[in-house]
Amino acid sequence: MTRSIIIVLDSVGIGEMPDAGNYGDVGSHTLRNIARHVGGLELPNLARLGLGNIEEIPGIPPQAQPMGNYGKMAEVSLGKDTTSGHWEIAGVILKRALPTFPQGFPPEFIQRYERAIGRGVIGNEVASGTEIIQRLGEEHMRTGKPIVYTSADSVFQVAAHENVVPLPELMRYCQLAREMLTAELQVGRVIARPFSGQAGQFYRTSNRHDFALQPPGKTLLDCIVDRGLAVNAVGKIHDIYAGRGITDFIATKNNMEGVDKTLDYMATTGSGLIMTNLVDFDMVYGHRNDAPGYAGALQDFDRRLPELLARLRSDDLLIITADHGCDPTLPGTDHTREYVPLLVYGQTIKSGLNLGLRSTFADLGATVAEFLGTEPLAVGTSFWPKIRKN
Repeated sequence: MTRSIIIVLDSVGIGEMPDAGNYGDVGSHTLRNIARHVGGLELPNLARLGLGNIEEIPGIPPQAQPMGNYGKMAEVSLGKDTTSGHWEIAGVILKRALPTFPQGFPPEFIQRYERAIGRGVIGNEVASGTEIIQRLGEEHMRTGKPIVYTSADSVFQVAAHENVVPLPELMRYCQLAREMLTAELQVGRVIARPFSGQAGQFYRTSNRHDFALQPPGKTLLDCIVDRGLAVNAVGKIHDIYAGRGITDFIATKNNMEGVDKTLDYMATTGSGLIMTNLVDFDMVYGHRNDAPGYAGALQDFDRRLPELLARLRSDDLLIITADHGCDPTLPGTDHTREYVPLLVYGQTIKSGLNLGLRSTFADLGATVAEFLGTEPLAVGTSFWPKIRKN
C-alpha cells in the first residue's frame, strides 16, 4: 500500500542556473523576486517543510528543525519548458532542446497546414493567449479563420471561438498539426485553445486540450504501471506524458480544483503514484507579469497544504517541486531558466535533512522508483537511502 504524491508547482523557480545567461534570464529568482516585490511572502506551512532553508526568501524564515527535507534541483535538459521539466522529473533527459519559433512558424508550413484543415489561419506570431484573442477575436469570428500562435515555449497553439469552430473540429485541426509538425518543427505540444464571449470580452474556456509528444524513453510512470501500481494524474500531467503510464486522470480548471482532486485521489488510491500539476502560477500569473497575483496564489496553496498533510497515510511520501521558473518581475513573459525547490515529507522518514543541490530533476524520479520498488530509472541518483529510517 505504498504511495508517493508529487505536486508540481508549475513555474515556481528558486534562482537562476549558471547557464541562465544563455536564455536571457540573468537575475531570475521567481520566489525571491516575487517576495521582494510584495514586501515578503507569508507561506508558514511551506516554511515548516523547509522552503526557507533552501534559499533566503523575504518573509519565509529558515526553520531550526524543518518538518521535511529540503534542497533544490538543476535541470540537465536543454530548455526551460513544461515538457522537458516534467519529462526529466520522470527520468527522461532531452539532449536537444525542443524547437521554439520566435518569428512564428515557416510560411511554407502554414500554407500546408491551411490546405490540410481547409481554411486559412490568422496570427502566426509569438503572443499571450489572452491578449491575442482580444486582438484577433473579431477577425476570427468574421472570417472563421483559426488563430495560430506560439510562445517562448515549444508549442503550436490554435485558438477558436466555440460558436465558430465546434470543439470536435478544433481538436481535428490540432491533431492534424501534431501529425504535421515533425523533424525540426517537432514542438513539445500542440494546444487547442477554445474561447467564448463577445468582442472586448473574449475569454478562454476550460476545454483546452494538449496534444503532446510521446516521451522518447521509459518514464517513472511507465515503470510504476509495469509493476502493477496505479498512476493517477491531476491537471495537465496526462497531456504532458501523452497519456502514457497513466491509469486514471482528471483535468482541472484551476489550482484549487487541482488540490481538491489530489485530495480525492488520496482518499481512494491504494498504492502507486498521484502526480499533480498546479498550472495557475505559470499560466495565470507568471506569463502575465502579475507578481501580486502570483504571491496570492502561493499563499492560497499554502493555506491548503495542511489538508494534504492531514490526508497522508503513515507510509506516504510527499514531494513538492516545480518544473522551471517564470519570474513575473523580469521584462518579458517567458519561462526562466532556474533551479526548482525540492521538499520531501513523510511521517516515517527522516526530517530536517539538507538534500543539497541535486544535479538533475531525475533524482526525484529515481527516488520515487526506489521507494515504490520499481525497476531503476536510466538516469538520476536516488536520495531514498538518505531519508529512509533504518
